[in-house]
Amino acid sequence: MTRILMVCLGNICRSPLAHGIMQSKHSEDHYYVDSAGTAAYHIGNAPDKRSIAVAKQNDLDISTQSARQFKVSDFDAFDYIYAMDESNYSDIINIARNSDDIEKVKLFLEANPSIQNKNMPDPYYGGSDGFEYVFNLINETCDLLVKELGN
Repeated sequence: MTRILMVCLGNICRSPLAHGIMQSKHSEDHYYVDSAGTAAYHIGNAPDKRSIAVAKQNDLDISTQSARQFKVSDFDAFDYIYAMDESNYSDIINIARNSDDIEKVKLFLEANPSIQNKNMPDPYYGGSDGFEYVFNLINETCDLLVKELGN
């Protein structure tokens, strides 16, 4: 089974959306998807209500997810670790133990050649339109990752 981890800062906006979207595109028999944050701000909380709303508008339910912090053991538990932006990528790389850990970590938007800026915008301080934009960008990129990783 291939194990995929989506990581953003607080694990309430971008990574829960990426978690839910990617999970919806893969067979649970072959893929396990989870999400985490590099910071401990929201541990135990549900995703941001705007993330839940935009997911629901797209027939996904992410309301049962619970924020958690990225930990060193995630390097052992996951095959692919996708960071939503360069800051989170750096935070993850900084706690990597070796080159095997580092090889698992990628910027999420590296999978999307049509996007020049590889930092997924954080919609937290904006309105619902930012969450819609991020949802669509994540959905498009997950489609590309599905092709890259195989079903």
